Amino acid sequence: MLIVMRKDATAEQIESVMRAVEERGFKARPIPGGDRVSIAILFNQGAVDASTFEDLPGVKEAIPVTRPYKLVSRETKADATKIQIGDVCIGGREMVIIAGPCAVESEKQAMAIAEHVKKSGGDMFRGGAFKPRTSPYAFQGMGEEGLKILAKVRDTFGLPVVTEVMDLSHFDMVEHYADVVQIGTRNMQNFSLLRRAGESKRPVLLKRGMSATVEEWLMAAEYVMAEGNPNIILCERGVRTFVRHSRNTLDLSAIPVVQRESHLPIIIDPSHAAGYRDQVLPLGRAAAAVNAHGVMIEVHHEPEKACSDGAQSLLPSQFDELCRQMRAIDQILQPSDELK
Repeated sequence: MLIVMRKDATAEQIESVMRAVEERGFKARPIPGGDRVSIAILFNQGAVDASTFEDLPGVKEAIPVTRPYKLVSRETKADATKIQIGDVCIGGREMVIIAGPCAVESEKQAMAIAEHVKKSGGDMFRGGAFKPRTSPYAFQGMGEEGLKILAKVRDTFGLPVVTEVMDLSHFDMVEHYADVVQIGTRNMQNFSLLRRAGESKRPVLLKRGMSATVEEWLMAAEYVMAEGNPNIILCERGVRTFVRHSRNTLDLSAIPVVQRESHLPIIIDPSHAAGYRDQVLPLGRAAAAVNAHGVMIEVHHEPEKACSDGAQSLLPSQFDELCRQMRAIDQILQPSDELK
């Protein structure tokens, strides 16, 4: 249930309503809006009697929430969430381009790629310091040394950095160095990790599980938000199907569905969906055309030497061209001045 407060509700009235919710054994979560505050009721096991709260001072109305995900739903928050990361805003009008290597391999490698990303107009830098690999014998990442390199990239080029956390034991370390903490596809339903992400002050980039439905994905985001972190970026990275011509199948239809159901920003990772760089280019253009809030692209200046996912990494010249194409498509989709 969502308790909508009046525009003129005082701080004391809001606090009183929250106490009333807590006294009944529920959890109250305030949701500031454009001109009023709403209060979400969480952890109720069944329907809540609206009349219990509708007569309290400062309450405008109590609205049942029909979706199993409450805090991430547009029923709870109609306005789109915008997440500010340094000078970058994800969820606003302009598409955000996040790019970098699959894995940080050395300072020289990361700095060279970051320079290309910056010159091409990239907004943020991605790179894995801890790598969850299918094979235990594959490159597992540089760990804290890789995180230090990412921090140097940010300081040198002014690019906020996003990197993946794999388990609870490394969360504090990743949180210390990164601007955005990524939870990968294999951990989308690692509920202990999701709860820890909910306690973080960093924005969380939550990738869709490789076999997850949209509802399961949004419920994973609900775990994070229920612990108090409202800054969640959803990332569609392809789902596992029967096809063999690509690594995964990019579910472009998920973008309008998520934007209808949730207020959270959503970006697309065409690199992991495709698995082959020649597919990344058209899928990147499609991400712009479907009005995603951003893209995450893998780039490597020497992909034949990459320790991870070189086959799907764009060359700097390809990334430069794709950036121009995506920006052009994004500009076409911007509302005209008459419609603003």
